[in-house]
Amino acid sequence: MSQVVDFSNVSTEGLETSPVAAALAGLRANEARYFKNKYDHEFTVEPADEAAETVDWVTRILAEERDIVIASRPLEATGFVADGIRFAYVFYESGLAINVMYGLEPGSKRAVGFKLSEGMEVPEELATRFKFARQRSKLAGTIRGSFFVIKGEY
Repeated sequence: MSQVVDFSNVSTEGLETSPVAAALAGLRANEARYFKNKYDHEFTVEPADEAAETVDWVTRILAEERDIVIASRPLEATGFVADGIRFAYVFYESGLAINVMYGLEPGSKRAVGFKLSEGMEVPEELATRFKFARQRSKLAGTIRGSFFVIKGEY
Protein backbone atom coordinates (compact mmCIF):
# COMPACT_ATOMS: atom_id res chain seq x y z
CA MET A 1 0.00 0.00 0.00
CA SER A 2 1.50 3.32 -1.03
CA GLN A 3 1.76 6.37 1.18
CA VAL A 4 2.39 10.03 0.39
CA VAL A 5 5.38 11.22 2.40
CA ASP A 6 4.39 14.15 4.64
CA PHE A 7 7.33 16.49 5.14
CA SER A 8 5.41 18.68 7.60
CA ASN A 9 4.73 15.84 10.06
CA VAL A 10 7.62 13.40 9.68
CA SER A 11 6.63 9.79 10.34
CA THR A 12 8.71 6.62 10.63
CA GLU A 13 5.86 4.54 9.18
CA GLY A 14 7.34 1.82 6.99
CA LEU A 15 10.84 2.39 8.36
CA GLU A 16 10.36 1.15 11.94
CA THR A 17 12.84 -1.74 11.64
CA SER A 18 15.75 0.57 10.84
CA PRO A 19 18.13 1.29 13.73
CA VAL A 20 18.13 4.92 12.52
CA ALA A 21 14.40 5.08 11.68
CA ALA A 22 13.91 8.70 12.77
CA ALA A 23 16.89 9.93 10.73
CA LEU A 24 15.85 7.85 7.70
CA ALA A 25 12.31 9.25 7.98
CA GLY A 26 13.81 12.75 8.01
CA LEU A 27 15.87 11.93 4.93
CA ARG A 28 12.78 10.59 3.16
CA ALA A 29 10.83 13.74 4.14
CA ASN A 30 13.70 15.90 2.87
CA GLU A 31 13.40 14.23 -0.55
CA ALA A 32 9.62 14.65 -0.50
CA ARG A 33 9.96 18.38 0.20
CA TYR A 34 12.49 18.76 -2.64
CA PHE A 35 10.18 17.11 -5.20
CA LYS A 36 7.14 19.07 -4.04
CA ASN A 37 9.01 22.37 -4.30
CA LYS A 38 10.90 21.67 -7.55
CA TYR A 39 8.41 19.59 -9.56
CA ASP A 40 5.11 19.91 -7.62
CA HIS A 41 5.26 16.11 -7.30
CA GLU A 42 3.70 14.19 -4.39
CA PHE A 43 6.49 11.86 -3.23
CA THR A 44 4.77 8.52 -2.70
CA VAL A 45 6.52 5.39 -1.42
CA GLU A 46 5.44 1.79 -1.13
CA PRO A 47 6.87 -1.28 0.59
CA ALA A 48 9.88 -2.60 -1.33
CA ASP A 49 8.20 -5.93 -2.10
CA GLU A 50 5.34 -4.05 -3.81
CA ALA A 51 7.84 -1.92 -5.75
CA ALA A 52 9.95 -4.85 -6.94
CA GLU A 53 10.34 -3.43 -10.46
CA THR A 54 11.91 -0.22 -9.11
CA VAL A 55 14.14 -2.08 -6.62
CA ASP A 56 15.26 -4.47 -9.36
CA TRP A 57 16.07 -1.58 -11.75
CA VAL A 58 18.22 0.16 -9.13
CA THR A 59 19.88 -3.15 -8.16
CA ARG A 60 20.69 -3.88 -11.82
CA ILE A 61 22.24 -0.45 -12.40
CA LEU A 62 24.43 -0.79 -9.28
CA ALA A 63 25.56 -4.29 -10.28
CA GLU A 64 26.24 -3.55 -13.96
CA GLU A 65 27.81 -0.10 -13.54
CA ARG A 66 29.97 -0.65 -10.43
CA ASP A 67 29.60 -4.29 -9.32
CA ILE A 68 27.87 -3.10 -6.12
CA VAL A 69 25.50 -5.30 -4.14
CA ILE A 70 23.78 -3.60 -1.20
CA ALA A 71 23.80 -5.86 1.87
CA SER A 72 20.94 -4.12 3.67
CA ARG A 73 17.29 -5.03 3.14
CA PRO A 74 15.22 -2.55 1.09
CA LEU A 75 12.24 -1.22 3.07
CA GLU A 76 10.52 1.19 0.70
CA ALA A 77 10.83 2.38 -2.87
CA THR A 78 9.32 4.74 -5.39
CA GLY A 79 9.67 5.37 -9.09
CA PHE A 80 8.23 8.17 -11.20
CA VAL A 81 8.92 10.52 -14.10
CA ALA A 82 9.16 14.29 -13.61
CA ASP A 83 10.30 16.88 -16.16
CA GLY A 84 11.63 14.25 -18.59
CA ILE A 85 13.66 12.45 -15.90
CA ARG A 86 12.98 8.98 -14.54
CA PHE A 87 13.59 8.96 -10.79
CA ALA A 88 13.86 5.92 -8.54
CA TYR A 89 14.45 5.84 -4.79
CA VAL A 90 15.12 2.88 -2.53
CA PHE A 91 15.27 3.31 1.26
CA TYR A 92 17.21 0.57 3.06
CA GLU A 93 16.98 -0.75 6.61
CA SER A 94 20.56 0.37 7.36
CA GLY A 95 19.58 4.03 6.80
CA LEU A 96 20.94 4.21 3.24
CA ALA A 97 18.89 5.89 0.54
CA ILE A 98 19.81 5.33 -3.10
CA ASN A 99 18.35 7.40 -5.89
CA VAL A 100 18.67 7.10 -9.65
CA MET A 101 18.20 10.15 -11.85
CA TYR A 102 17.89 8.94 -15.43
CA GLY A 103 17.24 11.50 -18.16
CA LEU A 104 14.98 10.02 -20.81
CA GLU A 105 16.45 11.97 -23.75
CA PRO A 106 19.62 10.53 -25.27
CA GLY A 107 22.69 12.36 -23.95
CA SER A 108 20.91 13.73 -20.88
CA LYS A 109 22.22 13.47 -17.31
CA ARG A 110 22.09 10.09 -15.61
CA ALA A 111 23.47 9.36 -12.16
CA VAL A 112 23.14 7.26 -9.02
CA GLY A 113 23.17 9.05 -5.67
CA PHE A 114 23.84 7.64 -2.22
CA LYS A 115 22.65 9.35 0.96
CA LEU A 116 23.47 8.15 4.45
CA SER A 117 21.13 8.88 7.34
CA GLU A 118 22.57 10.59 10.37
CA GLY A 119 23.92 8.01 12.83
CA MET A 120 24.69 5.22 10.37
CA GLU A 121 28.10 3.95 9.36
CA VAL A 122 29.17 3.98 5.72
CA PRO A 123 28.15 0.56 4.34
CA GLU A 124 31.12 -1.74 3.76
CA GLU A 125 30.21 -2.15 0.07
CA LEU A 126 30.55 1.63 -0.45
CA ALA A 127 33.26 2.60 2.06
CA THR A 128 36.33 2.06 -0.13
CA ARG A 129 34.72 3.26 -3.37
CA PHE A 130 33.24 6.65 -2.53
CA LYS A 131 33.98 9.78 -0.53
CA PHE A 132 30.93 11.27 1.15
CA ALA A 133 30.30 15.01 1.40
CA ARG A 134 28.20 16.41 4.24
CA GLN A 135 25.17 18.66 4.01
CA ARG A 136 22.75 19.91 6.65
CA SER A 137 18.99 19.50 6.47
CA LYS A 138 16.33 20.77 8.87
CA LEU A 139 14.41 17.53 8.37
CA ALA A 140 17.27 15.02 8.25
CA GLY A 141 20.11 16.53 10.29
CA THR A 142 23.50 15.82 8.71
CA ILE A 143 23.28 13.92 5.46
CA ARG A 144 26.37 12.39 3.90
CA GLY A 145 26.13 11.88 0.16
CA SER A 146 28.01 10.70 -2.90
CA PHE A 147 27.19 9.77 -6.49
CA PHE A 148 28.45 8.32 -9.75
CA VAL A 149 27.52 8.98 -13.38
CA ILE A 150 25.70 6.21 -15.25
CA LYS A 151 27.43 5.26 -18.48
CA GLY A 152 25.17 2.42 -19.75
CA GLU A 153 21.61 2.31 -21.08
CA TYR A 154 18.86 1.11 -18.76
